[in-house]
Parts: sequence; C-alpha cells; structure tokens
Amino acid sequence: MSDKLRVAVIGVGYLGRFHALIYSRMPDVELAGVVDVDPARAAAVAAEAGCAAYARIEEVIGRVDAVSIVVPTTAHLEAAAPFLSRGIPVLLEKPIAASLADGIEIVRLAREHHAILQIGHVERFNAGVMALAQRIHAPVYIEAQRMGGFTERATDVDVVSDLMIHDIDIILSLVGGRIANISAVGASVLTDHVDIASARLEFDQGTVANVVASRVSEKTTRRIRVFQPGSYLSLDFIAQTIDIAAPRTTAGATRPEITRERISVEPVKPLDLELAEFVRCIREGCPPLVDGQTGLNALEVALEVRARTGH
Repeated sequence: MSDKLRVAVIGVGYLGRFHALIYSRMPDVELAGVVDVDPARAAAVAAEAGCAAYARIEEVIGRVDAVSIVVPTTAHLEAAAPFLSRGIPVLLEKPIAASLADGIEIVRLAREHHAILQIGHVERFNAGVMALAQRIHAPVYIEAQRMGGFTERATDVDVVSDLMIHDIDIILSLVGGRIANISAVGASVLTDHVDIASARLEFDQGTVANVVASRVSEKTTRRIRVFQPGSYLSLDFIAQTIDIAAPRTTAGATRPEITRERISVEPVKPLDLELAEFVRCIREGCPPLVDGQTGLNALEVALEVRARTGH
C-alpha cells in the first residue's frame, strides 16, 4: 500500500457522487477512479472529483486498495464479490443485500479472504445517535419514527429495507440480545413494494420496540424515544437535540419531581465520519463499527418484518 490509500467508488448516482467527493478531499486518500454503467455520469463525477472514469469494475482491479460500492441493492453481491475475493476492503452501502442468501455470501467472502467489510449504516455515525447511545443502559421500551415524502431514489427496495433498517440497526445496537417475536403491518401506496410499515420487535430480555417507517408522508419526521429505569430520552435526528426526563427526589417531598433537560448535539456530517472510519480501519487493521455480520443481522430482521407485512 502506498502512502495514500487508493480508493475507487463503484456506482456514482446520487449517493455515490458524495462518496467520491468526500474521498477526493481526504489528504491520505487518492481517489483512483469512479465506475458507473452510465459513461456520461461517470465522466461528470470524475471531472468534478478530479479522477479517472471507468465503465466496468474489472478496469479498477489492480489499481485500488479499497472501494466504496454504491450500486442498487440487488447488485451488491455481483459488485462486491470481485473485490472481497481478492481481499480488497469494501464499504458496501446499506442494506447489505436484497436477500439473506446474498448477504450470507457477501459475509462469507469477506471472512474467507480476510477482507474488511463495512456496511453503510450511516446513522450510526449521526452525532445524536452516538450521544444517545452513551446515555442508554437498560432500555425497556423504544419507539422510532422515520417518515418522509416520496422520492424516486431507492424504489428498487421496500421502505423497510430503505428506511426502517436504519432504526432496526440502531435498536439492535442499543438493546443487544435476541429478538423473540416480530409482528408488522404495511401497505404499498406508490410503488410495487411496501411504502409504509409499522413493526413491533420483542426481545428475549423483555425490551419492546415499535418502529414506523414511511416514504409517503407529508412531513419529515426522524425521532427515537427510549424509556429505561430512571429516565426517558428522546432524540430528534433533524434538530439534533436530546430531551431527557428523569425523577429527582428533594428533601421533604412526598414523591420525586420530574426534571427535564434538553441537550443540543454538535452537528457533524455522518457520511464524512463513516468514510473516515472505513479508511481508519484499513490503516489500523481493525474491525469497523458496522461490520458484515452486523449488517446481516439488521437485514435478517428487516426481511422478517417485510414478510410479516404480507408482502
């Protein structure tokens, strides 16, 4: 490996373009190229990011130390396999795959060839989520809402795999343990897939989480609420604030009073942090925060939620 890490971005649509631009600004990274099946798109992003443009994955093998893969979910295994099978580190956008079988194969390839595999659950690098996680110790009940208007992006997958999976991954990281039962409802509104869904996750230690996701709502809502012994916490992803309510006992009082506090979290750019984490893990040879198995766990739950909706 040279002094600079040579990274290519595979797929430079809406999100892949941001990957390319972020890498191009990293002092210890050389953006070795971008790959896209649309030559005009590849050329436009390459010109903007100051790198070479390619039409096929095979053209960058041998020229890179690592890749970000930001192609449609159904093509994840096909795009990732040539790199993982050569031990080349891969940052693969979420969800890890469209099917459990593909996800299992992706994880197997990474393990067999000792390749670093990071899954792009970018909300784990949200400053509010990181601050919330530091304050969670024994969640009893969690409520998550992720709702917004319709866009043409990511319509190759349902709202569970597109949006809800973010909160599924966050909840799994906060709770730990195994899920004992899942129930869910959902409906297709504008696409052939589920566009709005609600799920109830019951963990074996008793924690319950209710999760709602919609991509056909008038207003944008991103919020997670956590109830645990001694406190209630509510994170607003958009405002980057955490509201905390907790009992406080005062001398002579017959019962505790409820104290309230609002914490404003210093905003950060989650995608910048996510890509920096990927580079750091390659440099230091350490496992990423969201590795392949973690992404696979989230996918398994998401697929079960989708199945319970009847779609």
